Amino acid sequence: MSLMQLFIRLMFDPRRPPVTRRRRRGERGFTLTELMVVIFIIGLLATVVMINVLPSQDRAMVTKAKADIATLETALEQYRLDNLTYPATTDGLNALVTAPPALAQPQRYRRGGYIKKLPDDPWGRPYNYQAPGLNGQPFDVWSFGADGAPGGTDDNADIRGDS
Repeated sequence: MSLMQLFIRLMFDPRRPPVTRRRRRGERGFTLTELMVVIFIIGLLATVVMINVLPSQDRAMVTKAKADIATLETALEQYRLDNLTYPATTDGLNALVTAPPALAQPQRYRRGGYIKKLPDDPWGRPYNYQAPGLNGQPFDVWSFGADGAPGGTDDNADIRGDS
């Protein structure tokens, strides 16, 4: 038997135990305990971030609703300046996008409307409009807030404009 045949026989003998590489001193993996501690810390940090970020989102939604209402009120004032009256409650805020059919002098209506698109409130519902408004106001624009029902407190409170 040649030296090459002996070498091949020794290398590919199925009864021979596999060669394992010994780990050096600094080459060890993480233990289960170390992994669990890291996962716990990440979970704790995520909880702290969520507690601080979620209330900010609620405040941002209320602020967006107030900004939308201010924009709608400005458009309503422009409508009044052009047409000498506010839109009727039955025409609603859609009168700011397209001319209402009952408009006395349609030639005064601004071409392209007073806003491009009627926004929904941050909770996905349309804004409410009433003319004349409460407390002697010429009109009211409002959102029912997060709960979508009249009244409420905190995030569920109605959001009204300053008109």
